[in-house]
Amino acid sequence: MEKLNNSIDRSWIDKRNQPFIISGPCSAENEEQILETANRLNSSYVQVFRAGIWKPRTKPNNFEGVGKKGLEWLSKVKKNTGLMLATEIANAEHVKLAISFGIDILWIGARSTASPFTIQEIADAMEGERNQIILVKNPIHPDIELWIGALERLLSKGIRKLGVIHRGFYTYKNSKYRNQPNWNLLLNFRKKFPRIPILCDPSHICGSKEGIFDIAKKAYHFQCEGLMIESHCDPDSAWSDAKQQITPENLLKMLKELTYIEKYDQKSQKYLDSFRIFIDELDENIISLLAERMNISKKLGTLKKASDIEIFQPNRWKDIMEKSINLGKNLGISEELLEGIFKLLHQESIKIQNQIR
Repeated sequence: MEKLNNSIDRSWIDKRNQPFIISGPCSAENEEQILETANRLNSSYVQVFRAGIWKPRTKPNNFEGVGKKGLEWLSKVKKNTGLMLATEIANAEHVKLAISFGIDILWIGARSTASPFTIQEIADAMEGERNQIILVKNPIHPDIELWIGALERLLSKGIRKLGVIHRGFYTYKNSKYRNQPNWNLLLNFRKKFPRIPILCDPSHICGSKEGIFDIAKKAYHFQCEGLMIESHCDPDSAWSDAKQQITPENLLKMLKELTYIEKYDQKSQKYLDSFRIFIDELDENIISLLAERMNISKKLGTLKKASDIEIFQPNRWKDIMEKSINLGKNLGISEELLEGIFKLLHQESIKIQNQIR
């Protein structure tokens, strides 16, 4: 880990005295859409234009990107605006094509990061490309070792201009986010690798326009050096992820406000806010889990009614309390606190089931 941290070449991001901003549409759709979006971005705030050329989809027959011709459109963006270019790659062929068209930054998506075979193929294809900037998105699930492993495979091939993108993690529970931010994991990554540049992707964390500003603001609290935010000249008609894209004008308004906040935030206040963000995220998780627990209580009530089973089961209640208190002791939680919490949960569950009967 020490070798990874010390070998990073930060020259590509340290030469700028402002947040490193990457923006553009989720997908390249046609030449007009690409050029219009790029021309409407403000280059005083945005340094890199992004667009997906190859789109990994969960199911076949969905839009999977325009492919090579999209790289030709991106080349025109660079010529017309002077913006750097970024796109996602997922195999050796993507790497070779993107580099041949002068794409400045290649990023590896969350699904690819989760596959050591895919990462190794990309790393092998990158060998000798020492000036290429590579950004690695976190894997879909919160596995920090997979994330680190991807970086180490690239480093072993001589790629030193590395950075990561925090795009949130899949969660099995209901959440207001498309992908859970898990700020504590990000903070742990920062502590282990203070020299690796971190960008945040609020668009994929939120999955909608709402909340992008809030996530971007929190990203600055956790010392992210930049943002990747999806923008589109006509978001409502976007071919992919329409809900999470904003207009270039709304992006500019957001970035100006973020710059103001970053400039005037006190360091001590940032530490305080960071802990508050941790608590808020944990509270949101607790509420989501409580909702799931109450939904199961409803199903239990329906099943007990159909089978004519008594709602209150003393032995089951005793078993829950004993297990919970023992687990809590191992985690340093007081018995009194757990008894109070689980009594309230049990009372609410009984209430729900009685209403069904």
